[in-house]
Amino acid sequence: MKIILLGYGKMGHEVEKIALQRGHIIVAKIDNEEEFRNSGIRELCITGTNNLVAIEFSTPATAYHNINRCFDLNIPVVCGTTAWYQHFDEIKERCEREGQALFYAPNFSIGMNIMFMLNHQLAKITEKYDYKLSLTETHHIHKLDKPSGTAVKLAEDILDNNNNYKSWTLKECTIDNEQLTIDDVLPIEAIREGDVFGIHEVKAESDCDIIQLRHEAFSRKGFATGAVIAAEFLIGKNGIYTMNDLLGQN
Repeated sequence: MKIILLGYGKMGHEVEKIALQRGHIIVAKIDNEEEFRNSGIRELCITGTNNLVAIEFSTPATAYHNINRCFDLNIPVVCGTTAWYQHFDEIKERCEREGQALFYAPNFSIGMNIMFMLNHQLAKITEKYDYKLSLTETHHIHKLDKPSGTAVKLAEDILDNNNNYKSWTLKECTIDNEQLTIDDVLPIEAIREGDVFGIHEVKAESDCDIIQLRHEAFSRKGFATGAVIAAEFLIGKNGIYTMNDLLGQN
């Protein structure tokens, strides 16, 4: 593949390393609007976009615009940025109308996506046995979104599979240092500390016991590897894809 890196921060560098190890070519590394204009991508597209793909790890403020720029040039996009999903319906409509290709995921780690599957089952089974569910996520101090996109997906999947919960909330409101709790609201605690790559925990607690699902990333390698594999999967396709498609769950 010929890969355009949209966002050349820590994740972009890790994606570059994995892509080169897997025999691909990096044709552009773009971190801002000026670099996009001067990247030569438009000229590259004149010769055709076969085997050309963009891997996007930027910021919530720029991801939406990056996806649209790629669609303008008929370049398939793998997007690992989160907190832009308020524009998802618009992006999906354009993707389907124009025959574009987008692979998006809140987390590209294969291990984390196994946890997503287990979380579905935990939410379903505990619904009728009086378990109280909660979420905790921990990331490095530079992470912009709070809670993480991964935590939001875990929470939304719980809501979809457990009728005891109607919504989720970020645990910030306190009275006399006691956390406010509402029976049908799923609490998410978001911790920012040090250089933590990502820890996500789902807890189901009853009067008798506690069940915990926990995933901890040791480095960015797992996320980068998943993103490059997703790009390999996306080449030659049209439409919207997720890790469920990659892992054969759809």
